[in-house]
Amino acid sequence: MEQPEDMASLSEFDSLAGSIPATKVEITVSCRNLLDKDMFSKSDPLCVMYTQGMENKQWREFGRTEVIDNTLNPDFVRKFIVDYFFEEKQNLRFDLYDVDSKSPDLSKHDFLGQAFCTLGEIVGSPGSRLEKPLTIGAFSLNSRTGKPMPAVSNGSGLWMESLRTTGLEASGGVSGKKCGTIILSAEELSNCRDVSTMQFCANKLDKKDFFGKSDPFLVFYRSNEDGTFTICHKTEVMKNTLNPVWQTFSIPVRALCNGDYDRTIKVEVYDWDRDGSHDFIGEFTTSYRELARGQSQFNIYEVINPKKKMKKKKYVNSGTVTLLSFAVESECTFLDYIKGGTQINFTVAIDFTASNGNPSQSTSLHYMSPYQLNAYALALTAVGEIIQHYDSDKMFPALGFGAKLPPDGRVSHEFPLNGNQENPSCCGIDGILEAYHQSLRTVQLYGPTNFAPVVTHVARNAAEVQDGSQYSVLLIITDGVISDMAQTKEAIVNAAKLPMSIIIIGVGQAEFDAMVELDGDDVRISSRGKLAERDIVQFVPFRDYVDRTGNHVLSMARLARDVLAEIPEQLVSYMKAQGIRPRPPPEAPASSPPQSPARTPPASPLHTHI
Repeated sequence: MEQPEDMASLSEFDSLAGSIPATKVEITVSCRNLLDKDMFSKSDPLCVMYTQGMENKQWREFGRTEVIDNTLNPDFVRKFIVDYFFEEKQNLRFDLYDVDSKSPDLSKHDFLGQAFCTLGEIVGSPGSRLEKPLTIGAFSLNSRTGKPMPAVSNGSGLWMESLRTTGLEASGGVSGKKCGTIILSAEELSNCRDVSTMQFCANKLDKKDFFGKSDPFLVFYRSNEDGTFTICHKTEVMKNTLNPVWQTFSIPVRALCNGDYDRTIKVEVYDWDRDGSHDFIGEFTTSYRELARGQSQFNIYEVINPKKKMKKKKYVNSGTVTLLSFAVESECTFLDYIKGGTQINFTVAIDFTASNGNPSQSTSLHYMSPYQLNAYALALTAVGEIIQHYDSDKMFPALGFGAKLPPDGRVSHEFPLNGNQENPSCCGIDGILEAYHQSLRTVQLYGPTNFAPVVTHVARNAAEVQDGSQYSVLLIITDGVISDMAQTKEAIVNAAKLPMSIIIIGVGQAEFDAMVELDGDDVRISSRGKLAERDIVQFVPFRDYVDRTGNHVLSMARLARDVLAEIPEQLVSYMKAQGIRPRPPPEAPASSPPQSPARTPPASPLHTHI
C-alpha cells in the first residue's frame, strides 16, 4: 500500500470545520473641528487607534495614521485593517494628537481628544459611518510634564469593569470638554470575496481494491509561503469505479489560494478504505488561474504516482482527472446586508416559571441583589450590548412566559414585560432590564415552561417583512425543562423559512437535553416528518460561562461570542435561499472640507489582528 507521509492530517480533516480567515474590515478616520493648538498655524493632527484585550482589558496600540499638516479637518489616508467578528464586542479607542516634533513619544505632543466605540457600532451605523464627539474628559495631567495623559492607559481606570456600564459612555468623560468630531467609516475588504464552483471527473484510475475497482476521492491543498501545503477541500467518495464523476462543489477563493491566482494548488487522488488507511493513487498540480480557464485541454491532468514512476520504466500515469465545469461569483456577506440597510430586530423572552425560585430569596435565579446582576440580567446584557448596534431605533420587544398575571391570575406564555399589550417594546437594554425588574414585582411565578408562544410571536412579526430589509433574533433565557417540545419543534420548523434566528441561554442547573436537540447542530430538527429548512437555533448553558474568580466581564464576553457566532451565517443562508441580494449602501454624505497636504507620504495600511 502506497500512502503519503502526511496521511494523518487527512483522516482528521473535517471539510466543514476548515478554518477560513476572518472578515477583514478597513477603518477610515476623518475629523472635523479639532482643537487648534498651534500659535501661528493650525494643528498637525495624528490619530492613534487602540484595541482592548478581551482577557486582561489592557489597551494596546494598534497603529497610527500619517500626520497631516495644518488642518482642523483631517481625512487620514492610512487605514486600519482589522479582523471583524460579529459575535465579539471589539472595543476600540481613538486618540488624536497635534504633532509638534518627529518624536514617536506621544507624551511629547499635544492631546486633542479621544473617542471610544466598538467595531460593531461602526459597522452597524447607517452606511457603516459613525460620528462621535471627541472629548478630553477621560484624561488627567501628567504631574511631571503637565501634559494630558490617558486615564485608561493602564487598562482599567475609567473603563469600568462591569457589564452594566461598559465604559463606552463613561470613559468618554460625561463632563469632558467637547473638542470636535471623529468620523469612522468601515468597509469590508473585497479581495478574496469570490467563491468558485467546480466539478471534476476522472478516467482510468489505478485499480487499488483486491475484489473490486477503487473508491476514489480528491483532496485539495493550497501551498504556503514556506513550501508546505494546507488542506482546503475534500470531495465525496465515489464507490467501486475507475471513472468517477464527483459532485459539483463550491469553495471560497481565499481558502483555495488566499487570493493569489498563480499559487500552486496540489490535488491528491486516493482510494478510500474503511479503516482510514486510504491508498494513494497519484497527484497533480494546478493553479486558480489555470482552473479559471474552465473546461479545456489545459484542464485535463495526468495523475502521477512518483514512486511508481521511479520503479516502472514504462509508467505513463495512474489515470487522468478532468475539470468538467468552473464558475465564480462574488459571495454576499453579512456585512453587505448590514451596509445595505438590513435591520436586526432583537426580541427577548424571559422565563417566569416557579422553578426559578422566589425572587425575594437570594437562592432564586431572579433574585435582585443590590450588588450584582442575576444570571438573567447578565445574559441579557451580554448579548444585547452587541446586537443593539444593528437596530436603528433601539426599541426592543420584551416578553415573559410561565407566569400568572394580575389582576385575575391568568397564566400567560407571551406577556409584555412593560405591561403594554399593544406595544411590548422597551427603550434600549436598560429599558428591558427596568421592565424585567418591574414584572418580577407584579407577576406570580408559575408554569409550565412553554416556548412555542414566544417563538410564534416573533415568527408572526418576521413573516410580515420578508424582503431582506429586516431580520429577527429572539433571545430566550430559561431555567427549566421544556414542557411543549412538540409544539416548539413545529414552531421552529415553520420559523426556519422566515428571516429569524433563535438564541436560547439556559440558566441554573437543570438538564438541558431538549435544548441541545433544538439546537440542531448535529441533527436538523423536524416536526411531523418535515425537516427545518435551516438551522436557526443556538443554545448555550449559562453555567459554562460562570467565572469562578467573579470576573463577569470576561465570562459574559465569551457567552456573547458563542451565542452570536452563528447569526451572520444564518442571516446569509436565509437571504441566499430567498434569492435576496444586498441593497446598495446609502449615498455618502456631502463632500468634506478639503484636507491639507500630508506631512508624510501615505503608508501602506496597517495589517494587524485585533
